[in-house]
Amino acid sequence: MSMKSFRPFLIIAFFGMILNVNAQETIDISSDVAPTRIQPPYLHIGDTIAIVAPAGILKNREEDISKAKKLAESWGLVVVYGENLFNQGRHFAGTDAERAADFQKALDNPNIKAIWAARGGYGTVRILDQLDFTLFKKHPKWIVGYSDITALHSHMHTLGFETIHAMMGSSLGDELEDIIETVATFKKALFGEKLRYKIVSSIANRKGVAEGLLVGGNISILASMLGSKSQMNTENKILFIEEIGEYKYSIDRMLQSLKRAGFFEDCKGLIVGDISNIKKNTTVWGTSIEQLILDIVAEYDFPVLFHFPAGHEKDNRALILGKVVKLKVRTKKKSTVVFK
Repeated sequence: MSMKSFRPFLIIAFFGMILNVNAQETIDISSDVAPTRIQPPYLHIGDTIAIVAPAGILKNREEDISKAKKLAESWGLVVVYGENLFNQGRHFAGTDAERAADFQKALDNPNIKAIWAARGGYGTVRILDQLDFTLFKKHPKWIVGYSDITALHSHMHTLGFETIHAMMGSSLGDELEDIIETVATFKKALFGEKLRYKIVSSIANRKGVAEGLLVGGNISILASMLGSKSQMNTENKILFIEEIGEYKYSIDRMLQSLKRAGFFEDCKGLIVGDISNIKKNTTVWGTSIEQLILDIVAEYDFPVLFHFPAGHEKDNRALILGKVVKLKVRTKKKSTVVFK
């Protein structure tokens, strides 16, 4: 074949290479390492939020949820309940189908601007694969909660959306004067006021400055997402973790699993929230929970902030997962977490 007749094939091959590169770039931009996330619209007076129960049973919690409703209404919001909110299905707030139906209805309704979890417990993972996010993607809304709701945070992160890690309806079982910062920061997150935290530094902190998308949640749930389509990507991100009611060896085991899955390899920073109600084992672990975590990430050089007030304590400050934060960790002066 002459060079003249071969030239068309070269041109075709050349453009094929360009298309290939462009296709790869498109995949990269839409992948989980994308630098930004889609932010649902912040709320305004008159907007509607739905309280639903995707997980644990709300036994004898009607009064708490009523207080949550009144709180949101005092902010000028309209509150609707999921139809099956107070159903009882053994361990859960109704059957999987009932809980999924309530959540789906809230996802699909463009007039609902936020979905507020009534409580955590366990059960969200059982309905994840029943949910259809097609209409949600056209009309994004905030999904709010913590603990077991980490399953939704993780899944929504893979879809490319910001979510709010904050108090739930059942948090109103506490007196308002005992959860002032919890409530105030939740309201700020919902209405789009800037979140900026100054935290008393721990001597265990690993100093440094980092900036990146904030991701994470409950350690047990993050570990349970491994290997599924709901597993988040922590590359170039700042990871937040919290836990309750586990033995130290169990926390170590879960963190080792996350480590082996690459959670810490390209992480830019670690924020450790409340590690509450650690169980006592007959065999003593031998170190503090801070040292346990520092041992896990010893081979990495990102900053580590301990004792951030978020998790299963009364002071549970709101975090916007999927939003860029700047982390400045100190050991003596106060550390800062600033949302961009």
